[in-house]
Amino acid sequence: MAKTQLGARVDEDVAELARRRAADLGLSIGDYLARLVQDDASGLRARAVDAAARFLAEHQGVFDEAEQAQQAPRGARAA
Repeated sequence: MAKTQLGARVDEDVAELARRRAADLGLSIGDYLARLVQDDASGLRARAVDAAARFLAEHQGVFDEAEQAQQAPRGARAA
């Protein structure tokens, strides 16, 4: 497939995040950005965020209990 060059201006912190994330994934910045656009356009990103939100909603009680247990003073006992 033929490649087309695009240009965009972003804040330096965003550019650095893109560089780091692309490097973490072993991708060029162009390939990383292409993946992001494809995931977004296909709805993959939205489905992943929705799935994460559903998971958190379904298990919020477990997270709340764990947080409360961490905040309880040492030596405190459950009744």
